[in-house]
Amino acid sequence: MKIAATALLALLLAPAPLAAQQWPTKPVKIVVPFAPGSTPDMVGRVIADDLQARHPGISVIVENKPGASGNTGTDYIAKSKPDGATIGISLGGPLAINTLLFSKLPYDPAKDIAPITMLTALPSVLVVPSSLGTNTVADFVALLKKDAGKVSYGSIGAGSLSQLCMEAIGLKAGGGKMVHVPFGGSPQAVTALIRGDVQAACLPAIAVTPQLASGTVKILAVTTARRSPFLPEISTLEENGIDVESDAWNALIAPAGTPPAIIAKINAEVGEALRRPEVREKLRSQLIEPAPSTPDELRARMEAEKKLWADVIKAADIRIN
Repeated sequence: MKIAATALLALLLAPAPLAAQQWPTKPVKIVVPFAPGSTPDMVGRVIADDLQARHPGISVIVENKPGASGNTGTDYIAKSKPDGATIGISLGGPLAINTLLFSKLPYDPAKDIAPITMLTALPSVLVVPSSLGTNTVADFVALLKKDAGKVSYGSIGAGSLSQLCMEAIGLKAGGGKMVHVPFGGSPQAVTALIRGDVQAACLPAIAVTPQLASGTVKILAVTTARRSPFLPEISTLEENGIDVESDAWNALIAPAGTPPAIIAKINAEVGEALRRPEVREKLRSQLIEPAPSTPDELRARMEAEKKLWADVIKAADIRIN
């Protein structure tokens, strides 16, 4: 009888997690802290479309809340009701790097965010205008040393990963200070490269590869730890003797306090989406690699990202406010 009573008690306590395992049970909003057309936006819409197709009775929408280097939308996610109805896509800036760049954030990634899963990773590349006449990383390093303080580079904004990557290259290559020219996005930075207004940039590969056929730009290296499957012929910075690793990634997050059973179910649902051939093909057509993970692995990545860039930010004295 005691065993039966214990089993009955377990069943009585089960409804909440069992209900959570049925996610989604009501409309889901995926918040993107960046503008429509951005990479996080595209990833969010691909995932939303897949979830909607597999759960036709539930509305899954994407809502853009750009501003303050991704902080505005990430703060909105952090302050939403922790019931699985509002989740969001963010990335290394708002989830890690911005804690080093801003004197104060409206949220604490370590306390106010519940990691769900890594979503994707996309390679960045060190690129120069073909007119510069540098054909290798060694050539570029030699130029940095020869024209110390005169070489300019473009980025997609102050404190962006593209700025941090270039500053890290300058520091690790011993080339000294470069002139930073921030732009509003990758298209403007690429245009500046083609015109020769800047001499280099570290940008997402997808922003650069359409220009390769015209011969106006040249990729010197990929910035990932290993060669990219999308650009297997391009060597890494590490292979060229520069200890710099930088890849852009997107992740799915929820407000802190979201029940673990809901987190686990969303992780499973989105992991299934990222394994579906049609989803993988849509992402890979944009040089984006699906990279699902556990919540703990995402939390570890957030912490690792801060450690990765802390010294670079300090050495280059990069601050936003």
